[in-house]
Amino acid sequence: MNSTDTNRPFFDRVATRISRINSVISVGLDSDPNRIPAHLQTADLPRWAFNRRIIDATHEHTVCYKPNTAFYEDPSGWRALRETIAYAHGKDVPVLLDAKRADIGNTTRQYAELLNKADAITVNPYMGRDSLQPFLDRENKGVFILCRTSNPGGADLQDLELVTGETVYERIAALAEGWNTHGNVGLVVGATAPEELESLREYVPDLPFLVPGIGAQDGDPEAAVTYGLVDDVGLINSSRGIIFAGDDNGEQFADTAGVAAKRLKQQLNQFRDTA
Repeated sequence: MNSTDTNRPFFDRVATRISRINSVISVGLDSDPNRIPAHLQTADLPRWAFNRRIIDATHEHTVCYKPNTAFYEDPSGWRALRETIAYAHGKDVPVLLDAKRADIGNTTRQYAELLNKADAITVNPYMGRDSLQPFLDRENKGVFILCRTSNPGGADLQDLELVTGETVYERIAALAEGWNTHGNVGLVVGATAPEELESLREYVPDLPFLVPGIGAQDGDPEAAVTYGLVDDVGLINSSRGIIFAGDDNGEQFADTAGVAAKRLKQQLNQFRDTA
């Protein structure tokens, strides 16, 4: 089965690819123009040249690529992103846009047009269900709702206790479960807070997680696997820890990224085998 067949639900495609390549890793394409190796800086689209080599080196170990749109929001960046998505699809790898979008009315409907090219997206639930509805209505597209994020400041709001006795992040998880009418909803839950990962898995046992924070942010890989997956479906993400794995990031950067992706896959699979 094709992992990029948009007629199939996103999480079915993810499950197919996980089974095929025996991996649960997502590779974040946070392709900072300032960190792209010098020998690629003269290319027409340096970010595309960089991403193509990363994809060539890592796709055998990668369930999904996760470009963060913040690194592409300029004219040449959008061109590079379109080329990147098409190339990943050519390798049979789905693409999840880390865009954290949501708004109201026509604005959020326009944001949802990003899913015409990509297979999934991250969204911000702060404005409520109507701000997410155009994304949720894309039945075969994945929608990952920010819940308990990996940054230290996430606790400023997400850990607040409501009058119901729930924390804000627990309330978001409960709402997300109710919004999952098409089976296309997951949660973003950071690996840097393993206790919250565990408690959220008990709170919403059926929602797949996208777990960032592995690698450069020193998240807990065992907790990410143990609590992030549902029936072995979920995504454990590393961005800088793979794409910028080399010390000098010179001409061998892609080979170094490939080694880092394989190593992370093997590390995570140890915990999958015992989960």
